[in-house]
Amino acid sequence: MMRIGILGATGRVGKKVVEYALQDGHRVTALVRDPGKIEPRAGLAIIEGSALSKEDVGRVLQKTEAVISALNTDGTTTLSASTPLIIEAMHEVGIKRLITIGTAGILQSRTDPHLLRYESSESKRRSTRAAEEHRRMYEQLQASGLDWTIVCPTYLPDGEAIGNYRTERDVLPEGGSQISVGDTAEFAYGQIADSRYLRARVGIAY
Repeated sequence: MMRIGILGATGRVGKKVVEYALQDGHRVTALVRDPGKIEPRAGLAIIEGSALSKEDVGRVLQKTEAVISALNTDGTTTLSASTPLIIEAMHEVGIKRLITIGTAGILQSRTDPHLLRYESSESKRRSTRAAEEHRRMYEQLQASGLDWTIVCPTYLPDGEAIGNYRTERDVLPEGGSQISVGDTAEFAYGQIADSRYLRARVGIAY
């Protein structure tokens, strides 16, 4: 049994991560802005607060052994503003393991390896704002000294975990075009016990 802190626990991926952790008998502390969006359950401690408050983040991390962040960009700078607070709080309480959900846009391009996917012709998205936010988070984690992993899904439709997916360090698996919310959450949750992708981005796709 582990104690796991989860940020972004009411989002699509975060909700699934909470489910997997509780099913395995872990104790979960979740930071949420709206407690009405998460169902109280045995083993789950819910803390109302904001990822933009270092004090709130610190409350979640007390007595935890690993952190999973499924925070998204929300069309704002929430991601890049909260990441330094998370890093600082983790250093203060002595936790090193952090798994976050990123985007395939910050993986290396296969066609232009010196570029990230969102900077290259590989990306079909017109707007790069979200990818730029994720890149700032990636750069902050690179300098953090933590044992981080960024799980980088491509197109992310709703769907249960089926388990038949591919992962690759720093690039998107060749020909990968989508991955379900369920499989993304299952893989991210599994990284707590897996050290293959320490301090790396991981592309995930079918």
